[in-house]
Amino acid sequence: MALIALAADKGSPGVTTAAVALAAVWPRRVLLAETDPAGGDLVYRSTAAHGGPLNPNTGLLSIAATARRGLVPDQLWDHVQPLSGGLEVLVGLGVAEQAAGLVSLWPTLGRSFAALADSPQAPADVIADCGRVSGDTPAVELFPHAALVLLLSRTEPEALARVRDRAAHLSARLHGGSRGAAALATPLVGVVLIADPAGSGKLVNQVNDMLVHAQTGARVVGTLADDPAGADMLAGRKRGRLDKSLLVRSARKIAADLNQQYGAAWAVSAQAQQGHHMQQPQQGQQPQQHQQAQQTHQGQYQPSYQPQQGQPQQPYQPQQGHTGAGR
Repeated sequence: MALIALAADKGSPGVTTAAVALAAVWPRRVLLAETDPAGGDLVYRSTAAHGGPLNPNTGLLSIAATARRGLVPDQLWDHVQPLSGGLEVLVGLGVAEQAAGLVSLWPTLGRSFAALADSPQAPADVIADCGRVSGDTPAVELFPHAALVLLLSRTEPEALARVRDRAAHLSARLHGGSRGAAALATPLVGVVLIADPAGSGKLVNQVNDMLVHAQTGARVVGTLADDPAGADMLAGRKRGRLDKSLLVRSARKIAADLNQQYGAAWAVSAQAQQGHHMQQPQQGQQPQQHQQAQQTHQGQYQPSYQPQQGQPQQPYQPQQGHTGAGR
């Protein structure tokens, strides 16, 4: 139905952790894309479905070698790897220097991510981890194609001031004209607060008042629990009941709220824009990994987030002991 882009202004509020948590509990099939120009983290912190490490050369880097000839959305599956618990990921760049090879490809990626929801063969939403956005970072080229841009922020006064200013800047860049009208425009700019769940309701109201007063066009869409233990479990650095962690419980609420509020609108918008965004493959052309993606979806491996009617889905369970640096 949609491309959801996650980003932060400064520091390390936990964009990668938030993106993985949301993708793990997303109510429909989802592709998690690492699109941080500074490089990805999942190669260092996650285990592939076969039990070994992820291949750093299969993902955004391999797309760069082929997308200059055009990119059909279903071809994204050629570059996807499943994590140990079934979550499908597009591994990011290894180092920031590799981003130079994608300079002209970010809009193409944005269009393909947005159009993947309309694929007649293997449709999926895309959650993109864009890392930090500031200055002329190329990841912002994805934003015009997104249904929702989520800015993550911690709750220190300086962090809230920065997310207010970043939201105003993005709204002006994406929507132009009166910033106050951006609340009705697409993509919607939302804020996710990383906070202690206790007493977060009052904080959300205060931050919303600040965003409205500054005419940013943004609003707080949810609170993600500041849960280091849950983040360690999500990364496979610690054992425990991940589905019972504050992190996953809060991510599940955000995912449910977003889909309840915007899911129907995203579906209508996707159908209306299908002809505009989709690039048709040549007759007889079928990406190899696309066939694998179909087989995967039909049972080659079963993602552990199998939603049952009337019940929330369960997040994937990473294997233990595969650790590394991460955000």
